[in-house]
Formats: sequence, C-alpha cells, structure tokens
Amino acid sequence: MIQRDGCNTSLWQDSVDDYRPVSKADYSTLYDVVIAGGGITGITTALLMQNAGLKCLVLEANSLCFGTTGGTTAHINTLLDVPYSTIEKKFSKEKAKLVADSVKEAVATIKKHIGKYDIDCDFEETTATLFAKTDKQKDELDKISQATSDAGIANEFVKKISIPVKFLKAMKVDGQAKFNPVRYVYALADEFEKAGGVIVQECRVVGADETENVEIQTSKGKYKGRFLVYATHIPPGVNLLHFRCVPQRSYAMAIKLKEDKYPGDLLYDMYDPYHYYRTQEIDGEKYFIVGGEDHKTAHEENQEYCLLKLESHVRKYFDVEEIAYKWSSQYYESPDGLPYIGQLPGHEKIYVATGYGGNGMPYSTVSALLLTRMLTNEDSPYRNLYDPNRLKPVASFSSFISHNVDVVKQFAGRIFSGEQMHQLAELATGEGKIVEFEDEKIAIYKDEQGKVHALSPICPHAGCEVKWNNAELTWDCPCHGSRFSYDGSVMNGPTTKDLSKISLRELVNKE
Repeated sequence: MIQRDGCNTSLWQDSVDDYRPVSKADYSTLYDVVIAGGGITGITTALLMQNAGLKCLVLEANSLCFGTTGGTTAHINTLLDVPYSTIEKKFSKEKAKLVADSVKEAVATIKKHIGKYDIDCDFEETTATLFAKTDKQKDELDKISQATSDAGIANEFVKKISIPVKFLKAMKVDGQAKFNPVRYVYALADEFEKAGGVIVQECRVVGADETENVEIQTSKGKYKGRFLVYATHIPPGVNLLHFRCVPQRSYAMAIKLKEDKYPGDLLYDMYDPYHYYRTQEIDGEKYFIVGGEDHKTAHEENQEYCLLKLESHVRKYFDVEEIAYKWSSQYYESPDGLPYIGQLPGHEKIYVATGYGGNGMPYSTVSALLLTRMLTNEDSPYRNLYDPNRLKPVASFSSFISHNVDVVKQFAGRIFSGEQMHQLAELATGEGKIVEFEDEKIAIYKDEQGKVHALSPICPHAGCEVKWNNAELTWDCPCHGSRFSYDGSVMNGPTTKDLSKISLRELVNKE
C-alpha cells in the first residue's frame, strides 16, 4: 500500500505497492527540464517531454501519487465542473470551444497511452450524466446543454438515469472514461524511465534560482535544469498564484452495494457543493465511488462531520453493504474557472500547472501537452487561454513577499512541560486543538499512545494560523492550503517548511 497526505486510506492506495525508481540522478548533469511533482501531471509531462527529445528529471517530495492523484475520484471527463455556459459567459463562445477541444484531446491522449503501453489500469469508456432536481437547476441545465453543444460536445436529454435518485431533467454526454489513476501513473513512470528519464523520490524542492539556467534547491541537494516545471498542484514558495487559487477539500467513499447494482456511467447532481458518482472495478471487485461535501480548506470546524453527511447521503439513496474506504483530498480553484498553465508570473524559465478545480484528470494531460509544446517551441491554440499571466499582480504583492520571508514566531529557549500541556488542553487521545498559554498560541495533538505533540500554529508560508483537521489528523492552513502532519512535517505545499516544534519536558516529581 502506498502512503498519501492523510490518515484515511483511499481506494487506490490499496491497489499498488510503493513505486521504486531504477534510475539515478546526477548532480553534475544539466537537465533540459526538471519537473517538481510525481503525480499525474508531473509524470505525464515528464514522459511527453522525454519522448520529445528533452532530458528530464522528476523530483517528488514524498512518493509517486502521494498527493491529490492518490486521492482523486478519477473522472476522465469533458463535462467539466465549471460548465461551458459559465466559461462562455466569462470569456466567449470561441474560448469555450477551445476549452472543450483541449479536454477532448486530453481524454484521447490518455486512451492512446493506455493502448500504446498496454496499461492495465481498469480503463473503461463510458458516458456522463448531469441531472437537475429543482426548477432552477432545470433551467440552468437547458443553458448548459446549449453551451455544451456550442462548444462542440454533443449531448442529449434522457428520461432515465442509472441511480435511484429522483430528478426533473437529465443530460447525457458520450466520450467520457474512468480508470485506476495510480496504476496509470505508475505505468507512465516505467515508460519514462525506459526512455532515459530520472525519478527521485523523498526529495522536496525548497527553492529555485534563475540565472543562465535554473538551480533547484532540494532536501537532497542542488540540481540544475534549463527549465523548471512545478507540477505540485500549487507552486511552492510565495507567489502571485497563491492569492488567485482557492484551496478546497472534497470527501469521497468507495462503497460495496448489495445485489450488484452498480451504475456504469459518471453522474453529477447540480447542487453547490455537488455530489458525484461512479463505479470502479479493481481486480474483479466493483466499488461505487461517491464524492461531495466540498468546502474551502480549514474553513469547516468538523471535517469528520463532512464524511458523516456524505455517508448519510449515500445511505438515503443506495442499498449499502459496506463502506470499504473513505477519504478526503485537496484541489485548487481559480477565480475564472480555468487552470493556469504556462510561465509562472514574474519568471522566464519556471513553468507551472495549477488551478484545475475538480477536473484534475483531463487538465493534468492538457497541461502536459501544452507545456511540452511550449518547451519544444511548438504553437498551441491553448497557450493564451490558460496563460497564468492573464492575472494582474496585486499592488502590495512585492512588499508582501519581503515582509513574509520569515513570519514564524520562534519559541527559542522556551520549554514547556507535558503536564502543562495536558492541563492546558485537556486532550482526548487522537484529538488536536489550538490553545493559548501565556499570550502565545500553541497547536497541540495527543497521539494514540498518549504522547503530546506541540507546535507553533503559524504557517511558515504566509503567517496564517493553521486549523486542526479531525478527519485526516492534519494541521491545515485556511489561507493557501498548506497542510502538515500532526508532528508538524509538511504534507502539502505551498510551504516548503515544517511547523516549528515546541520542546516539551516532563516535570520531575520531588519527594
């Protein structure tokens, strides 16, 4: 089983073992492209670039698929979370069609990879159904249908859907798919290494300097590349995109249903947040995957309650035999609904792919195709569409960066006793909370063995105060989505630094 960024196990984690690279990195080599991030975006990008004649190095902070790829629900869709009616309204009909063209190419590329490399990832082509349950949603669905057609994606209204949920109107779209994302990524990683690419795991990128080339500072030393691509879901450090991407958490369950009544298509309701449904077969076993209850990261007091609400929704409509897996995952939304793919604002040799919303499967491959074309000097009709530089910097951004280089209040020389922590927090086993002690705030967690872990609650990225996630047992930042394990170590960027630890000592009883 692979590890990922939370204490709950996803369906995909149990389907593979840890990936073990066979390639070796060389600190003296000038790579053409260094890719930070070993999820579906990073590995797809690396393979496409390596096959295009570029010498590539992948640096993964943990292990392949540790982050969102290991927690996705893996809908391969052209029917997007942000509907074409919204894209058309915010941009134009022409740009909505460009978006549709780009995701159709991405879906076709995933299918081509599976055939070309004979990948066993339980891939299956299917349809997608979007259904309305209220009169308002019904009117909106009419607009979505027309805009989807205008964008070049055929659709039709249907009278029946494959799940026992009452609805007023439903729209079906062909050309969708589903698969096991981790097995797919592992297969692409194998092909990347066979093509001469290099993968380094447990190697966090902590900084990059642009000179004649790009010098990349990591937890394992310095590497050099002509270009650097951040395929890390959100770029690390402090940059403009952090103020234009909203971190969100979504919840998912993989369920065993009674009487083998598993729907074959992808389905979506139209609430905000919406629910999404599909079936996945892994090694002959079927699982019904349901997701939803999304919220902004660290803006929900009780994340475990979100899982309970999702389970209640499932049991209301479906005959459940067993909740086999439950987990949550993180994604980032851009304000205009389209991802940012291209040069990182303010940089010439550093590229980025972020802001996918809930459509990481198609947009990961859109990113890989576009970035490969950009770095091999090929034209692409999507370059301006997804350009991160469509954003305008906020006036105070430069001063913000200089002010927040080191925002963490250090507890140098302060030693607290475990007894003080216990008395202060009154923690149950497995509980975390932020408490005040002598005008200082402290993040405290008591593990299953009764050991207390005390940290500064100040996120080292931009000085925001972290919040406890009781579903995944992590400290999450409500500002830009950085996440930390209960012991303070980084699990998700954009921060590159751990939470500061506070020393504890046990009081010695005196006779």
